[in-house]
Amino acid sequence: MPKPDRDDYTEDDINTIWVDQAPVLNSTVILAEYDPEWPELFEREARRIRGILGERALVLEHVGSTSVPGLCAKPIIDIMLIVADSNDESAYVPQLEAEGYKLVIREPEWEKHRSFKGPDTNINLHVYSPDNGQIERYRLFRDRLIAHEDELKLYEAKKRELAARTWKYIQHYADAKTEVIDEIIERARAAQYDGFARLYAAHAETSSTNVHYDRPAIVELAGDVAGKRILDVGCAAGHLSALLAAKGADVLGVDASAGMVAVAREKFGDVAKFETADVTRPLTFLEDDSIDVITASLVLHYLKEWAPALAEFKRVLKPGGLLVFSVHHPAEDWRWFEKRNYFELELLEDEFPQGRKVRFYRRPLSWTFGAVRDAGFTVDRLVEPMPEESIAESDPRWYANLRTKPRFLYFRTVSG
Repeated sequence: MPKPDRDDYTEDDINTIWVDQAPVLNSTVILAEYDPEWPELFEREARRIRGILGERALVLEHVGSTSVPGLCAKPIIDIMLIVADSNDESAYVPQLEAEGYKLVIREPEWEKHRSFKGPDTNINLHVYSPDNGQIERYRLFRDRLIAHEDELKLYEAKKRELAARTWKYIQHYADAKTEVIDEIIERARAAQYDGFARLYAAHAETSSTNVHYDRPAIVELAGDVAGKRILDVGCAAGHLSALLAAKGADVLGVDASAGMVAVAREKFGDVAKFETADVTRPLTFLEDDSIDVITASLVLHYLKEWAPALAEFKRVLKPGGLLVFSVHHPAEDWRWFEKRNYFELELLEDEFPQGRKVRFYRRPLSWTFGAVRDAGFTVDRLVEPMPEESIAESDPRWYANLRTKPRFLYFRTVSG
């Protein structure tokens, strides 16, 4: 799989990471139809690697296209190996090389990644440390394709389209697949919310940051919504949708998580409508110029690229319609996660609610302004709100935090 969250590899990058000279393709990519022997080849290699490394092989998994039944692929078995510290090559490289494996790629600055070729089977053995961001990524992608035929067909079509082109390096072909891979993984992550939709709903119903900070700010920016048609994007358990409906709006809430939508219908289905929808794909159920206001409360930072979603928002909004959204404050994410480069677009991981891992993107403020402008929106208001005074006594800790530290950032934009 290609590298996420960074620019495509340049020719210099490719030549730098290869231990010897990078192989030149200068051709199209040959894809083979799925072969039921691929899992058997993986098992054979896994047994051999476990025999070489013993307990040092913490994880060995079949990943990539050959791990997905029915999917065409380059006939190369991708294997993910996790060791205690992949930068400590002395702990595993000599042992593997003694048995015929060859270290071909070394990327210590990115996920401590190494890659080997096999002694007698065409494999890519990818080695990482336990704290890398690839374990979840590999698994989400593989399992999503296995469970969803539509995703498999989407990815297969893109692979065949790209494979027909001529590429100087195979990495350039891999990089070209990044966009569709990211889309599929983002949908897989959204589906993870199904497992804790009720837990999230209970948290959102009482959390000070939701009840007395985020939702009031969105409602205030949306203005007088009586009689207006509102699309509430990323509606989650439907609390914001219900507030807007109470002000006289005709509200349709959409969320990528079917579990969240089920909870929203159960709680607020009598005042608003709710549908499962992925805003990175065309919203075919909505006509052009049919929506007065779009709200997106704390949702856009889950998307790596905003252009597809913003294009759909622009299409369905009436001329002069509003897009009101909140995101994590870029300065807060940069400070909280102790990142060196504020200006990077970077995938982060947090726990929310406690014990539930979620991933989202941080980006500089200028990136957000650029994306909104390029999509044809004008920023009308930029707000760093204060919490409601009602929590000064009921929740003094969060009241103090929200009055003194950046938390979320709010935009009211107008469709041109």
